[in-house]
Amino acid sequence: MNTPNARTSTAALALASLFTLSGCVVAPVGPPSRHAYPGYRSAPPPPVAVAPLYFYPLLRQPEHVQDRDRYECYRWAVRETGTDPGMTAVRSQGSEVVRERNYYPPGPSGADVVGGAATGAILGAAISSPRHAGANAVIGAIFGAALGAAAGDARNRAYEDAQARQAEAAERARAPSNNFRRAMSACMQGRGYQVE
Repeated sequence: MNTPNARTSTAALALASLFTLSGCVVAPVGPPSRHAYPGYRSAPPPPVAVAPLYFYPLLRQPEHVQDRDRYECYRWAVRETGTDPGMTAVRSQGSEVVRERNYYPPGPSGADVVGGAATGAILGAAISSPRHAGANAVIGAIFGAALGAAAGDARNRAYEDAQARQAEAAERARAPSNNFRRAMSACMQGRGYQVE
């Protein structure tokens, strides 16, 4: 028997099921493009090789003395820091990579609140009787907006935490080469060279 009340109940149940299942949508696996989110900042780039150091003799050292000093200071800096920029790291200090799921940057301001309110209003109206649809739509919109705001805040916090962890890992990865540069510079300055 197909009564108007039965059709309305079936439609409401189908609509409620549709909105319930829409929460099961999985986010894309790959990173978003820069054009998809205007505020998108990608992960920090991997550390580059040690920038060249330039040594200028202050004591008029001949070429063969400069070569010997560079070689001896290089070997000393490698021994002291455990890092050989010409080869792989002797000791892998801070070379761990932060591997975590992709966190996407925050969307437009207020989008989660508006989306939650709209979804809540539709669900509130759909599951209520026609007589109380308006009041339940308002109640659904209020709860939906609150849930949308909470979800947006959680996503923003997760994104900021992921950015901080990636920046920290990049800094730890650069530390050995920075230590090598400092050691090499100190050695060469001690032998009478200006370092740049």
